[in-house]
Amino acid sequence: MIKVSVMYPNKPNARFDHAYYRDKHMPLVQARLGSACRFYTVDKGLAGGAPGEGPTYIAMCHIYSDSAEAFQAGFGPHAKEILGDIPNYTDLSPVMQVSEVVVGQP
Repeated sequence: MIKVSVMYPNKPNARFDHAYYRDKHMPLVQARLGSACRFYTVDKGLAGGAPGEGPTYIAMCHIYSDSAEAFQAGFGPHAKEILGDIPNYTDLSPVMQVSEVVVGQP
């Protein structure tokens, strides 16, 4: 299993609509990916590692898929629509990472 993490760096004066991201964007992603998205999670950054420090990322999502190939097969045909929705909730540029899940929930 792989995890595609999409992270939005916390920058001063950044715009991020958490409700839109949670209620509209991520359901759109899941609908377009279909079975290539086994499930996803959404995180809202609260704090950094030191007391009083802001979060490194203002928000992130993690999309779980059977393989990188399965994810790309689901995402590729809808990339333009999915990426085109980003300005509806933020002015930040996301940082992406694909990881192999080596330990997960049973």
